[in-house]
Amino acid sequence: MKIRIKGNSVRYRLTKTEVETFCKTGYFEERTAFNTKTLTYALKAVDADNLGAEFKVDTITLLVPKKFSANWFENDKVGFENTMLLDNKSELFLLLEKDFACLDNTTEDQSDNYPNPKAC
Repeated sequence: MKIRIKGNSVRYRLTKTEVETFCKTGYFEERTAFNTKTLTYALKAVDADNLGAEFKVDTITLLVPKKFSANWFENDKVGFENTMLLDNKSELFLLLEKDFACLDNTTEDQSDNYPNPKAC
């Protein structure tokens, strides 16, 4: 699972195996270790109408409506997005999507990524 953060925008990209695991279990997480702390980023299926997010105890959790994740690994839906209104009246853009293989050469292992629809 990859996470990209820029300003008030958080984007998660998942491989095929990660999408299937999340859909079947309702939870998935990755960790990045630093010297003194570990950043955890996670997905959690919840009873809600839209994507949401929380940041607690060094963990960014994307809260995904169960109705979105129920059969996501079986369908062609690329992803989900929402702009979340924060308590201070600013907005946080959230994007959750399947990870497609890059069209150019990369050293990253992409064997579990979804086929890129722009590839011929």
